Amino acid sequence: MTAAATPKGERRRYALVSAAAELLEEGGFEAVRHRAVARRAGLPLASTTYYFSSLDDLIAKAVEHIGMIEVAQLRSRVTALSRRRRGPEATAELLVDLLVGDIDGVGLAEQLTSRYERHIACTRLPALRDTMRRSLRQRAEAVADALERSGRNVHIELVCTLICAVDGSVVSALVEGRDPRAAALTTMVDLVEVLAPIDERPVRI
Repeated sequence: MTAAATPKGERRRYALVSAAAELLEEGGFEAVRHRAVARRAGLPLASTTYYFSSLDDLIAKAVEHIGMIEVAQLRSRVTALSRRRRGPEATAELLVDLLVGDIDGVGLAEQLTSRYERHIACTRLPALRDTMRRSLRQRAEAVADALERSGRNVHIELVCTLICAVDGSVVSALVEGRDPRAAALTTMVDLVEVLAPIDERPVRI
C-alpha cells in the first residue's frame, strides 16, 4: 500500500480537493494554484504534486467534488417536495429556485459565474468532460423528478432542452448585468407548458 492510499493519505487528498474546490468557487480557475491549495489545506506545498499527477488532475477532482455536492443538495430539495399538481407559474418558480438558486444579489451572481466557468472549461480541459456530462445528466434527472412531482408529463430529452434554455437566459443576464433569476423565470414560464405539460392522470402520492 502506498502512502497516498493510507487513511492519512486519503484525508490529505480530500483536504486538498476541498481546498481547491473552495478556491475555484471563490476566484475561478486562476485561483487554483499549487501553493494556494496547499496553504488553504494547511499542508506542505509538495503534497499537491505528491497526491496528484498535475494541477489539471487536482482541478478535475475539485470540479467533481463541487458537482457531487451540488447534485446531492438538488436531490435533497427535490425529495422534500410534496406531490401536487402545480400551475405554470408555480412550477416555473420552483424550477428557478432549483436550477438558479433562491437567493438574490451579488452572492448569486458569483455562484452562477463559477458554475458556468466550469462548463466552459470543459472545452480546454478534456479531463472535465466526463465529470460535467455526468453532473448535467444527474441535474436533469433531479429536475425531471421535480416536474413529475408537480403533476407534469416528463421526457428527459425535453427536460434537458428546458435546462439548456434556462442556462442560456442566465448567462445572457449575467453578461448584460440583469437579474438572472428574473431572466430564468421568464424563460421557464414560456416553456414549461410546452416542454412539460400537465399530466391529466391523478397525481401519484
